[in-house]
Amino acid sequence: MTGPGVTNVTVGGGAGGTEAQYEDLAALGDLTDDVAGQTLTIAAAGHGHLVDPNVLASALLNPGGVARFEVAMLGALDGPSGLTATSAAIGLRGLTLQATNQAYQFVDDLNAKALEAGRWLMGAAATTPVGLAAAGGTVALIAADIMLNYDGDAQRWLVEHPGMIDTVLGMSPGALSALGLPTDLATLTELLSLAYPDGDPKLIDQGASTDPRATTPPQNLGDLIDGLDFRNSQNSDKPGEGSNLDVKAVYGANGEITGYIVDIPGTKVWNLPGQDGGNANDFGTNIDAIAGNETVLQEGIAQALRDAGVPPDAPVMLVGHSQGGIVAARAATDFVNSGEFNVTHVVTAGSPVGGIEIPDSVQMMSLENNGDIVPHLDARDNPNSDNRVNVTFENQTGTVGGNHAISGPGGQDANYEEAARQLDSSTDPSVTRFREGLGNFVGGTRVESHEYKVERQP
Repeated sequence: MTGPGVTNVTVGGGAGGTEAQYEDLAALGDLTDDVAGQTLTIAAAGHGHLVDPNVLASALLNPGGVARFEVAMLGALDGPSGLTATSAAIGLRGLTLQATNQAYQFVDDLNAKALEAGRWLMGAAATTPVGLAAAGGTVALIAADIMLNYDGDAQRWLVEHPGMIDTVLGMSPGALSALGLPTDLATLTELLSLAYPDGDPKLIDQGASTDPRATTPPQNLGDLIDGLDFRNSQNSDKPGEGSNLDVKAVYGANGEITGYIVDIPGTKVWNLPGQDGGNANDFGTNIDAIAGNETVLQEGIAQALRDAGVPPDAPVMLVGHSQGGIVAARAATDFVNSGEFNVTHVVTAGSPVGGIEIPDSVQMMSLENNGDIVPHLDARDNPNSDNRVNVTFENQTGTVGGNHAISGPGGQDANYEEAARQLDSSTDPSVTRFREGLGNFVGGTRVESHEYKVERQP
């Protein structure tokens, strides 16, 4: 059954996330270690005063006073509460903080690897006679549940059990390995990408946009997702038509460009291998992007930024839905590492980006509807690092398309756009910090939007 709209918005990662707390713990450990070293240095200098020639010489004139000084100084330096003992205690506290941080991260990594290994073993076991029988029984139970409790609507059952995607994908490498094809999910995806040759990009300049949804300066996260929704509505599966990319120049109060926003919509064509129609938003781009390969869509983005005259030091934000989010995350890493473009922010909606590493200099926010199966296609959770804010929410429409949509019918605020607008009033520290960093992209006086169509050359 469909729900009341976006509810149960949950935030992980970012400035208020676990990883940031781990880094704070490590920093505190380092700082404590430094204080211990400084205290020990002071203690060593204090010991030098005990044998200072002037102090020793004064013992001839006032032996009792010097003796009292030596006793007091030794107590201050080497007594139970002296500087030496205090330095050792501070150093021990620093080592404890550092060890605690490493232990926490080790446990987190171990849990993630245990989950991956567990799914692999389940896949391997599923190929045995006992495993096949168990799998058959599970399928029968699911089928019965669909018929009895979902009126035969398998799609509604799937969107209410999206974790099944993670389980099945996570089991596939183990099953293939048990059948004599040793592999992991990354290798399997890379092999699958060979069936979809990527080719070279063809960038079609569609000129400046005049639509208010493309030229009105965004004021917040909701407006950014609305701009992405508009670009998605302009995308077409027909060659030469529409635009699947734009480059927006945001102008500040002084008439200068403060930053550039690139909107990247999702998949438009679900083609089988050998059915390449030249569309850059096809299933082949999905496979290549998840496999970690540069795609024609990413190359088209780079060319569009060059054509738009974006300087290498100008702040750039990439905003992507579904496939567009995968490409945005990949492009951010490549652009920053090459130094060609200064990507500072990435926003993704309904994108499987858990396996994509993001440079520390890039702030990334990922929105995921818990009932959207697409973010599950990488079979892993997003890392909760201090520069990655992960937002999940509930909005059950009962369909794959509805749960994955950016907005509702007619562009009304719904699903991902509604979630973004709720974040605009969120007091969560991670969301607040992310919003505070958007000054180059929101609140401008005007926007110039240039549209492009990226295709794959024959």
